[in-house]
Amino acid sequence: MVDLDHTIKTLRKEYREIFLKSAEEIKSKVDEIKPKDFNGEIFDKYEKDSLGAKWQQETVKLLTGDISKEIYRKLNEILAYRKNFHCVGCATCCNLACSEFSPEELRQKADNGDNFAQQFLSVFIPYESKEEARKVYPEYIELLEKNKEYDVYFYHCPKLTEDKKCSDYENRPQICRDFPDNPLSILPSSCGYKQWKEEVEPVALMLHSMVEIIDFYVAKINKLS
Repeated sequence: MVDLDHTIKTLRKEYREIFLKSAEEIKSKVDEIKPKDFNGEIFDKYEKDSLGAKWQQETVKLLTGDISKEIYRKLNEILAYRKNFHCVGCATCCNLACSEFSPEELRQKADNGDNFAQQFLSVFIPYESKEEARKVYPEYIELLEKNKEYDVYFYHCPKLTEDKKCSDYENRPQICRDFPDNPLSILPSSCGYKQWKEEVEPVALMLHSMVEIIDFYVAKINKLS
């Protein structure tokens, strides 16, 4: 538990530092397109078609255009690099899948056409209790409890054999084939993708921070319009 807790605290600290750096970089890019000798700020309220309003429009165009495209390109590079690693059969992901949604909520989402929920329910069934899930990855459960993450539901795949093999491997859904598709996920040391996560995590943190900041800028400016 100490190692996992330390890892999460370190990750949060790194993210704060990266977030601040990303915020400065984006602000610098926004300031670069600021009209010359203009004294207003990007989040000020401006009249329609005014110089300030046009600056805000150009900012949204910049952030959702070239910058977002570059973020998307780098994210695809991260996912492509994942192909250099492979599953080693630790079966942790099969034995302990977590979701913020209850089985009932997932069924409702699936009935409404949510593809991920449909795939998830085609594979996983809920544990009878948290204590059952704790046996699989006790450090992770303890971490969630420590951080008061109570609204997390635990699931497992009933198709897993006693020797940790998938009994329906050839027909496994895309969510199984793609896992893990997020390098910021918590992975056990036994996972074959742990090295991938560790190598790309700094870049992934930077890209995640930029997405958050861009979303903030766009929402704030649109609200002012």
